[in-house]
Amino acid sequence: MNRLTKYFLKGLLVFVPAALTIFAFLWVFTKLDTGLRSIFDISIPGLGIIVTIVVIFVVGFVASSLLGKKLFALVESAFTKTPLVKMIYSSVKDLVGAFAGDKRKFDKPVVVELVPGGAKALGFVTRESLGFLGLPGHMAVYLPQSYNFAGVVLIFPSAQVKPVKVDSYEAMRFIVSGGVSGGGQS
Repeated sequence: MNRLTKYFLKGLLVFVPAALTIFAFLWVFTKLDTGLRSIFDISIPGLGIIVTIVVIFVVGFVASSLLGKKLFALVESAFTKTPLVKMIYSSVKDLVGAFAGDKRKFDKPVVVELVPGGAKALGFVTRESLGFLGLPGHMAVYLPQSYNFAGVVLIFPSAQVKPVKVDSYEAMRFIVSGGVSGGGQS
């Protein structure tokens, strides 16, 4: 019976992450494809996904122009003035902006000492100066949680914050996976 349990657990470790990832992507793409095909009356399966990708590129191109910037500033203004929409839009925009674009926020991975000479945590500097809070010489460090899309911002004296020479993507991958993924075998 012990061997059967071992095989079952091993199967779960391989099957569940792969199945959930595939399911999530299929669900999103199916919803996009079905929705776009019904909106645009397209009868070719999969064409909705291609149209979505093209639309994203076109929006990016238009948003890069002067007229596009003004147009999207008006749209953003409308979104940020509507109570419930503001909360959702701002959160999603901040999250996407933190990982991509010219103003990435999680681009300074650091190690912080939680206890001097003791436990350490890996995170990202989000503010290098907290003088506006009356805390000169302190930094804001975002500590993402493992297996979660949440985290906590902690304030540390600058002396307890040490930059690490690792790509931001690798640092986030390491944190979110609970230390299992990312980095080499050293």
